[in-house]
Formats: sequence, structure tokens, C-alpha cells
Amino acid sequence: MKRRDFLRRLAQAIATLGVVDAGWLRIGDRYAHALAQPTGRKLALLVGINQYPATLSLGGCLTDVALQRELLVHRFGFNPADILTLTDRQATRKQVEAAFLEHLTQQAKTGDTVVFHFSGYGRRVLNSKFGIRNSEFETTNNQFPVNSLVCADGEDLLDETLWLLLRSLPTRQIATFLDTSFGTPVKILPANLRVRSFPQTLPGQVSAAELAFQQQLQQDFLCQGVLDRIICGSIDASIKPTPTANIPGVAIAAASPTQSAIETAWNGFSAGLFTYALTQHLWEATPATTVQVSLSRVSGTVEQLVGNEQQPQVNSQKNPQSTLTDYLSQEPSISADGVVMAVEEDKKSAQLWLAGLPPTVLAYYEAGSKLNLVSLDKGDKREGGDKENASLPTPRSSPLQLQVRSRNGLTAKAQVVRASGNDSPQVGQLVQEAVRVLPRNIRLIIALDPSLERIERVDATSAFAAMPFVSLATTSEQLADYVFGLVPPPKSAETPIVANAGSPASRYGLFTLDRQPIPNTTGEFGEAVKVAVQRLSPKLQTLLAAKIWRLTTNDGSSHLNVKATLEMLDPENRVLMQRETLRSPQEETPTPIGKLKKQLPTSPDTIPAIPIGSHIQYRVQNNGDRPVHLLLLGLDSSKSAVALYSSQLPTDNNESNSKPILKDIEIAPGETATVPQSTANFTWTIHKPSGLAEHQLIFSSASFTQTLAVLANTDRDLDEPEYIGVLSNPLEVIQAVMKDLQDASAIAPPRITASASNDAVSPSSDTYALDVNDWASLSFVYQVV
Repeated sequence: MKRRDFLRRLAQAIATLGVVDAGWLRIGDRYAHALAQPTGRKLALLVGINQYPATLSLGGCLTDVALQRELLVHRFGFNPADILTLTDRQATRKQVEAAFLEHLTQQAKTGDTVVFHFSGYGRRVLNSKFGIRNSEFETTNNQFPVNSLVCADGEDLLDETLWLLLRSLPTRQIATFLDTSFGTPVKILPANLRVRSFPQTLPGQVSAAELAFQQQLQQDFLCQGVLDRIICGSIDASIKPTPTANIPGVAIAAASPTQSAIETAWNGFSAGLFTYALTQHLWEATPATTVQVSLSRVSGTVEQLVGNEQQPQVNSQKNPQSTLTDYLSQEPSISADGVVMAVEEDKKSAQLWLAGLPPTVLAYYEAGSKLNLVSLDKGDKREGGDKENASLPTPRSSPLQLQVRSRNGLTAKAQVVRASGNDSPQVGQLVQEAVRVLPRNIRLIIALDPSLERIERVDATSAFAAMPFVSLATTSEQLADYVFGLVPPPKSAETPIVANAGSPASRYGLFTLDRQPIPNTTGEFGEAVKVAVQRLSPKLQTLLAAKIWRLTTNDGSSHLNVKATLEMLDPENRVLMQRETLRSPQEETPTPIGKLKKQLPTSPDTIPAIPIGSHIQYRVQNNGDRPVHLLLLGLDSSKSAVALYSSQLPTDNNESNSKPILKDIEIAPGETATVPQSTANFTWTIHKPSGLAEHQLIFSSASFTQTLAVLANTDRDLDEPEYIGVLSNPLEVIQAVMKDLQDASAIAPPRITASASNDAVSPSSDTYALDVNDWASLSFVYQVV
């Protein structure tokens, strides 16, 4: 890439930096920085352990290894022969430590890139000594809590040992990735979520063999001059402070010291929430600077799924001047949603790996969805080749298109539906989403609180069965959206007693998966289960509407060239976050970098926090070559559905009492609009309560005709030309939105049917088919404080 192109893309990336969670952002930046270096060999050791002796097994660690491996090979040019994987029984403590020394330490050279990944249990153990460290941190009983990675044989690989191994590497281009946690979980989570902290009541003891190995490492490295002095950093300084934490490269932990790393059962597979989210966005983002833009959404996704239960921690060598410029020139110039893994003999069918699609979208990705193949210039290779100079191919457009016939977890079977000449899919070819097919009958999935009594579960099951838009999570492999359960009794007040039962009265409500209450869903003491479920029906419909509009999010695949910026106007004027489409073909003139630095937040440590009483607006740009129509939907901090109401007086107005007509916002090519418009009398003010809020900005190449008709029949709060108002029928509104997007795409929804010789495609009324050329959907998540 030419320098001027790089500077232009860098300016665009900085301009689109949506500051949602700096931890997730910095992880994407530093992880990609380590992986995408253009020089030297690239080595990786990936460890994943599901099966442990005498304890509950995990379910997603082997998937994590697969996610990382395919990402390294197909996105960052690693040679498969240079990636060593140890899974389950292979990953004993001795084998992991030996593999590190043999595969990484002995082979790596200065300037090489090294990746170490671990998915499995972590825990805290008591260490009676620190090798040859001084004793300033010793406790009265000469024991210290330290973190460890629990290996397949139940033995502990201390974090101190890992840091020594990392320090033994002759390169400093290192990415260490730990999808594990160390503290004891305190919350009871639904069955589809598991915590990667080893289940134990008291810290265990470090084995003598591990301490001997650690001491031998220290002595060997001192004798070899590898270490000027023994410096063993800990990623968890709150447990054991250290004089120095000079860890080479970047060390990434999936959760902070007091939190839990969670793995999730998606439909068809399980995976670490952090590993899946990180690798998915690295598939999607390009050039490398846009990794920050893509990963800024991860925090919002996690927050919506498990609340604030999990946030990452990054430990790296400080370099305040470090930027993405060091590796951008070698980064592939195209993003992807997956890759061809295998091709059938007829050259017309292929197996796809779709880890680049957002996890919530993949769960509902229907047969009939289409993906375009990205061709590779002749001579380019993704597997094999020169180990010393493995590089990524240069992509070019391809006439080939594949249609998904079936999907199982992260893999899909697809067939060529558009081709030119003798072209056929090739193993290693990237694929990009072209048409997204989603089911019309999407339901809200509710898990029942495990603490409910049997009779309560029976009554709840019966009550939910009467709601056609709700399904109960019946297995641990089914991903729930929310939990119905008991409200914990207040600690500072006495709980009322039911006269007939003689036991504390129950209160029921709705919760996030990490047991955070949904606002305005808590019932009265003594409320019957069936009554509680019926009371929650409007809120459940609202949450289902939000689930559906989140499935439209496609800033990674949309070809509409749009950008949106959330701005605070009062009490201070500043940019909060930005989103833009990443795959649009048109170019735009970037904002000068110096000016952008002044606009961006100076302390992006959390999801953007907006104080109650603040005034906000969106600034929306259409950088494409055709008009786009905008609709805004969202959930406020009380979890009520809201929408942008925009109207105008009829042009043939002959009566003084004529009512304004609702309209969507049309933005001409090259134009910028503000929402609310600066000419409107309405000021968008952030109201109570505190909590998470979200907005979905949905763009279409055609007007939202059916949606406007539904909105016109709702009760309107204000008689203003433009304002944000509460939706009384959110489920009906989002269904109309999906129909409008379907009409804009002008694609007949496909139906896949089996025949004797082949699968056949026919129109279906059970799905929506959305074309990436005709819609874009940007998600914004923030905290009201």
C-alpha cells in the first residue's frame, strides 16, 4: 500500500474510532500489531483444555483453538506447519512447558512473531517461595496466592513460569492470550454459560515439580545471559504485587482479576466469549487501523449478553508512540466473513468456515444466504510455501458466489450459484457476505432461574407456553437471551411473610444472564408465577424487538457508504463514539488527524458514559453516490423502546388543523444530517434511570414505507416536527422494518428443499433476504450515569 493511501486510511480509521471500551480497543490494536508484522517467521502454540480429571468439564476451549488457528492462517499469514496445538490430554503441564521450549524458544529468532494462547481453567494457588526473588512480599505463614493455568493433568503452570518462558524468547514481537480466570465465581449463571475458574473452595498448593522447573529456568536463563535479572511479572498485580512487570510483547487476559472469563453455548457449539468476539472482529476489520473500530463494538456485545461480568486486562511494554503504522502496510486490503475450508470433487460445492460473522447473527444465519468469493492473485498461497516469508495474498474481485445450503455451528455447506467460465472455489479463498437470510419467526429465549422450586418452574413453563413469541431454553446448548427468576430479598429490610405459606414471599422479575435486573420488571411480594409472566408480556415483546434489530447490524459487510457520530452537546461539546461501514466501495476525504485528536475523548476507559440531563445528537454522513433513508430505534436506560419521529406538514395543506405526516430522514449523496435536526425545536435530553442504553441506526436505499405506516398508528407523545418518543408497539414496528429492508433488497427469500439429485431453491415467506448493497445498520451502546 502506498504511503498516501496509508495516511488516508489511517485518518479514516481515527475518524471512525468508536470509543466503547478502551480495554477491548487496545487489545485489538496490540494483538493485531503483534500478529501482522511483515518480517520474520510466525510461530504459535495454542492450548485448549475441555476435559479435566475429577471436575466439571468445559465446552468451548477446543473451539477457541480452532478460532485462533484459522484466524492466524487465513488472516495473518501463519504457515499451518508453524502452529502447534495441544488439546485435552495432550496438554499436561510437562507437555505444555516442553512444547513452549521446543516449538517457540528454540525456533524463534529476533524479529519473529510468536503467539501463545491458552483456553481452560485458571485458579489461585499458594506458593511457599518465589524462586530466587526477595522476600518483601512474604506473608506471616510464608505463603502467597498466585495465579496459575490448570493443565489437563490437574497440575498448575504458574503465571510466573509463563512470564519466564516468554522472557526466554529472542523476539519481543509476542502476543500472549489467556481466555481463563482465577477467582472463585460468586454468581449462579444459566446453564449455557460456564465460568473458566477452577471450582474450589480454598487455594491449592503449587507442586514441587513446577517450582523446580521454574527455578531451573531462572538458573538456565541467568547462565545464558537471557535475563539481566530475574523479573517475573504478574498479570494480576492486585493479588501479588511485583517490583517490575516487564512482560515482553502484549499479554492479554480475558477478564480482570476480580471477574470471570465466560464461555457461551452458541447454537451448535461452545466458545470463549472473549476469544470468539476478538477473532470475529479481526476477521472483519481491515485495514489494521479499523481493528479499533470493529472491536469497539465488542464491549457493547458483551454488555448486552452478560452485563459487566467480564472485561479484559492488558499488560504490555509501554510505548506511548506505538501506532498502527508499524504493520498496516503489510495488512491485507480486504476484510472477510469466512474462508473456504474444503471443496467437493464436482468443484461446485464447498465447506465454509464462517467465524467472521457476528456470533449473534450466525445463530440465525439461514440456508439461502449468499457470500461472494474473493479471488487470489496467481502465485499467492495461504498454506504451505516459504515458512520464512509467509505472507497474505492480494485479493481481487471474483464473479463466484456461493449459497449456503446448511449450517452446523461455525461451518456451512454451500454451492456455487454464480460463476464465470471454469472458475471454481479454492481452499483458502476468503468469502464476503452478499445476502443475509434471517427467519421471520424469531423468538425471545428465556432461561428459568435454577433456584426456582419445581412447582414454580412448572407454572412458569405453562405461562410462557401461551406466548407465541417466547421459547424456553431447554438445554445447556441453547443460548438464552434473559433469565426469569426470583428477585433476591433486600438486605436492609425484612421480607414479608405469606400468611398461608409461612415462608418468605416470592418476587419475580427478569434478569440479564449475569443476574442484573431488567428495569421495571420486578413484581410485588406474593405475586403468583403465572401472573408475573403475564405481567412481563409487554417488556418481553420490547426485548424481542431489540433482539431482531440487533440482527440487522452489518457495518462490517454493508456496501452503503455511511458514517454516524454520537455527539454530546451539553454540558460539554465532544464526540462520544463513531461507526461507519467498512466495506463500502466509495472513497471519502478524511478529516485532518490533528483535528480528530481534539475531538476524541481523552479518557476512554469504559463504555461511553453520558450523564443524566445531557443533550446529545447524531451526525450522519452519506458518503455514497445515491440517497439513503434513515430510521432510528433504540432502548433507553429503562429498557423502553424508543424511536425517532420525524414529520412534515402536507404539501397540499388547506386546513389549519391538518396533522403532520411522518417521514423518514432522506440524506442525499455527499450530505450530512443531524438527528435531531438543528432546525427542530426538540432537544434530545438523557433521562433517568442510570443503566445501559442502545440505539440502532438503520439505513436503506428505499423509503421505510411500511414502517412509517405502522408508526403513524401509534400514540405520539409530542406534537413536534421531530422528537424521540416511546414506542407502544415495538415488535410490530421492527417487523415492518424488516419487510421494508426486504423490499429495498428486491430479493425473493429463498427456500431450500431436498430433491433426489440436488437441493432446489424456491421463494419462501418464512424468511427475510437482505442485500448488503441496500442496507446498513449501525449499533451504538452507552451508559447513562
